[in-house]
Amino acid sequence: MDNVISLSGINKIYGSEIKTQVLFDINLDIQAQSFSSIIGASGSGKSTLLNIISTLDRPTSGSVVINGRQTTKMTKADLALLRNETIGFVFQFHYLLPEFTALENVLMPARIRDGKVTKDTLDRARELLKLMGIEKVANNNAGKMSGGQQQRTSIARSLINNPRIILADEPTGNLDSESTEVVYDIMRDINERFKTTFLIITHDRRIAQKADRIIEIKDGRIHLDLVNSLAAKNAAQSA
Repeated sequence: MDNVISLSGINKIYGSEIKTQVLFDINLDIQAQSFSSIIGASGSGKSTLLNIISTLDRPTSGSVVINGRQTTKMTKADLALLRNETIGFVFQFHYLLPEFTALENVLMPARIRDGKVTKDTLDRARELLKLMGIEKVANNNAGKMSGGQQQRTSIARSLINNPRIILADEPTGNLDSESTEVVYDIMRDINERFKTTFLIITHDRRIAQKADRIIEIKDGRIHLDLVNSLAAKNAAQSA
C-alpha cells in the first residue's frame, strides 16, 4: 500500500534572533487508507506537525510529500489547490458559518473549488448528511444545531470534495461521551467505506486507543510509534 503522507528530516524553528526549535528530525510515513492517531502533551509539537502535514505551515528543513507530490517548493496557490483537492479538515471548533444552513456549509468547499454547485455535488452533499444521520436538519442554520450535529456537519463538509486524506485536530474535544462515540463510529465507517486516510490528533485516550496506529510526540520528537493490532482486527471484523 502506498504512502499518502511522507515526511523526511522535518525540523521546525521559530524566531530569528531568539530561536525556538519545536520539531526535531521527524521522519514519518502514513499509508493510504490507514486510521492513525497522534497523541502528546500540550507543547509537545503535535499541532505544529499537523500544520506542516496539512501544508498550512512550512518546515524549516526537510521534505513533505502529500499524495505523491513534493510540497516543499510549491507556491501558496498550488498548495491551496492541493489542500482543497486532497485534504479534508475536521477541527475541535467546527468553524461552520452560523448564518448558513448545514447543507450550505457542506457545499462550501465545492463552491470554492468549482465556483458553482452542480446537481451531482448537491446530491453528494445530501447523501453525506444522510450518512452522518443529520439529513433532517439539512436546512437548519448551523447556529441552531447541537454540538454533535455541528461536528457531524463539519465531517460531511470535509468529505464533499472526496479527499484522500482527513486531518482531524481534536475532533471530539468539545463533545460529551455519547457524541464522542458517535463521531468516532462515523469516522471509522468513512475510513472503511471510502478508503479515506485518517490522521487524528487527540487528547482523548479512548479515541487514540481505537486507532490502528498510535504515534506519540514528546518534546518535538516521535517518542512512540506502534501498531494497535487489536483495533485493526476489530475494524476488519466490523467491515
